Amino acid sequence: MKVLGVDPGSIVVGYGVVETGTGHFARLVECGVLRTDRGTPLPRRLVTIHDGLNELIARHHPDCMAVEDIFYGKNPRSSAVLGHARGVILLSAERANVPIAEYSPATIKKTVVGRGAALKPQVGYMVAQLLRLADPPTPADAADGVAVALTHLLRGRSRAISALVPR
Repeated sequence: MKVLGVDPGSIVVGYGVVETGTGHFARLVECGVLRTDRGTPLPRRLVTIHDGLNELIARHHPDCMAVEDIFYGKNPRSSAVLGHARGVILLSAERANVPIAEYSPATIKKTVVGRGAALKPQVGYMVAQLLRLADPPTPADAADGVAVALTHLLRGRSRAISALVPR
């Protein structure tokens, strides 16, 4: 299974493509960030994000897109702008007929690190450990995108194992 994990943002969108296979739990195919210019009007940034996601989907043909859900902070405007970015990300997946899975930030951190309040460096470290990488992916937004993809794989694996346990 190949999963495209996405850490949404209106300026920087982190992504990671991870796939499972024989002989290993998972391997990192690609990770990085889609950057927009802070000074650019929001509609133009959304087009950049949409085009970037469409290109990633066309290049990797993921079986699923896992997306981090909105973190509700103290600034309602920031949450609204992030919602716009998530909207175009979800639109890219839906238009390409890629199934979508959504996970809260706390679920991602708990799944990858074991603690829902983990810090970014801890997430990066655990991503590197799980994928047997020499160093965490950089920048941190890319590591977060990989963590979202790993969350989908780990939670799916957990469900598959628990289904095998007799009741």
